[in-house]
Amino acid sequence: MKIPTNWTFENKEIAENFNNHVREQLPWYDLATNSVVHLARHYIPNDGLVYDLGASTGNIGNAIKDILKTRNSNFVAIESSKEMIDMYQCNYGELVHQDINKYNYSKFDLCIAFLTFMFVDTKYREDLLDKLYDNCNKGGAIIIFDKMESIGGYIGTINYRLTLAEKVKTVKDYKEIIDKELSLQGVQRPLSDKLLTKYNPTLFFKFSDFVGYIIEK
Repeated sequence: MKIPTNWTFENKEIAENFNNHVREQLPWYDLATNSVVHLARHYIPNDGLVYDLGASTGNIGNAIKDILKTRNSNFVAIESSKEMIDMYQCNYGELVHQDINKYNYSKFDLCIAFLTFMFVDTKYREDLLDKLYDNCNKGGAIIIFDKMESIGGYIGTINYRLTLAEKVKTVKDYKEIIDKELSLQGVQRPLSDKLLTKYNPTLFFKFSDFVGYIIEK
């Protein structure tokens, strides 16, 4: 897959190659997915409602669909890219083509945002989180797995190199790693810890700058 100068999910080639690409660039992708599934199992009730924000090709939906079926829970996947929707592979629940900032959320039991918030414009993030928290049922949760802002100092350098060290194990052409980083300029912006603090998140996963948090209601 050719890395575009400016990264976008509204690109047919990216959508068609997304599943392989994301696993090359993020070797811990499946491990993180499995961690989310484990958590989700504890928060999906019978006849509940679950949202998947930034659903891409259906990774999360496919990963939890057996739980959803067993508990007769409703599932709504929201994705803004038509190209990604064309490649969507989960056959359970409802797929909505819309910006997650503009969607009218119902009361839900679980919301999963997997590698999503870093692509949400910073000016919308707090309002979106407030909206999600307000619509989360008592006893429900919001799971966020995302890239966070790097920590400072020498440990920050070490942390970044850890990410590179893992990527070079799976990416065949090292130039792709650099091309992808440059392509993400102005498109991907990591989350700030300050944004999540008021929701009292609990850490459940961390690898380098990629972190998993759960917010309980």
